[in-house]
Amino acid sequence: MTLQDRHILLGITGGIAAYKAPLLIRRLLECGAKVRVVRTATAEQFVTDTTLSVLSQHPVSADLFAPTDEFPVLHVGLAEWADLFLVAPATAHTLGKMAHGLADDLLTCVYLATQAPTMVAPAMEEHMLQHPQVVANCQRLRQQGVGWIEPATGPLASGASGKGRMADIEQIIADVESNLASQADSNSTQDLQGRRLLVTAGPTLEDLDPVRFIGNRSTGKMGYAIAEQARRRGASVHLVSGPTQLPVPDGVEFVGVRSALDMLQACESAFEGVDAAIMAAAVADFRPATSSQTKMKRDAGIKPIELVENPDIAATLGARKGKRVLIAFAMETGQGVDEARGKLKKKSADLVVLNNLQQEGAGFAVDTNIVSFVDSKREATLPLLEKHEVADRILDEVTDLLQRVL
Repeated sequence: MTLQDRHILLGITGGIAAYKAPLLIRRLLECGAKVRVVRTATAEQFVTDTTLSVLSQHPVSADLFAPTDEFPVLHVGLAEWADLFLVAPATAHTLGKMAHGLADDLLTCVYLATQAPTMVAPAMEEHMLQHPQVVANCQRLRQQGVGWIEPATGPLASGASGKGRMADIEQIIADVESNLASQADSNSTQDLQGRRLLVTAGPTLEDLDPVRFIGNRSTGKMGYAIAEQARRRGASVHLVSGPTQLPVPDGVEFVGVRSALDMLQACESAFEGVDAAIMAAAVADFRPATSSQTKMKRDAGIKPIELVENPDIAATLGARKGKRVLIAFAMETGQGVDEARGKLKKKSADLVVLNNLQQEGAGFAVDTNIVSFVDSKREATLPLLEKHEVADRILDEVTDLLQRVL
């Protein structure tokens, strides 16, 4: 799930980690969110309102009694605007006030007034985090349904090293996305309830030696979006993924692999127990015939690298798919419809999802995609969409096919 057009109200409290708030705002905006900032009085000691307002594109709210033309009552208006209230960093002081319902500033009044989910990203020295009163306050907040973003371990403001750093920004983003996704689950269709899906994602890496490998630019974003959307629609999801930098979607069964042979083994093991397989991974076509156990040295001279063909995982599964649904992917640098139809037949697939790498907004490392659905009778091209939207369109096709074959 992306944060496109979601309203994130960022609460900033007076801890040293507040200096990271501009980076967090920028990252939220990059994910498509709309961001407003409410801060405590002491937060201004660490980050300026000018910086926060320029980045968020909204005035910073700090004074409970400040006049405003936008909202009749400021704390109520902000509370109602938010789809999610994120307090990051959350100091021990603010956590204590939130836990006990104390509302003596704008941030805590917003917390009591909002019906949106609230999340906290604590940041403090390790001994403070471990203090029994802080532990009790945090436990109380979690029991009240406040989302908890686990503090990280590393260098602290005091110079010591320990647990208490505010979580990394990418972890915060992932936890916010997961929270909003779970909130949306109750409103999402459950047309895959009871279905079992195998999804592959990411690249495969074929080792030349302990340092070097043959790989590709796949980030896994498309496959992970499919896995997450399938889970939201009620499916039991078995995700087999090559190496990526993405967090594993909540609620899926995950198997991490490295090479094409590893992925083949994991897919064959899972295939018997699923209703459909969606092969979104970018599997290397070739691997080195031999892999050196030690690093190849420059002074040893240039040696030719013999390549052998990797197995076609989708075709291997297609040869014994029975009544299962099989979705294959094709990445081309041109129109590629004829190539996609060839793969449809070769892999015994029900549908090929065709990507044109040369189209702007499509391909690797971006959150959008442009795909065409190709089967034996038709070719349908979708407009530029967020990858989670593309995932839902693919799952619509899977649902339709399942109703026909099962």
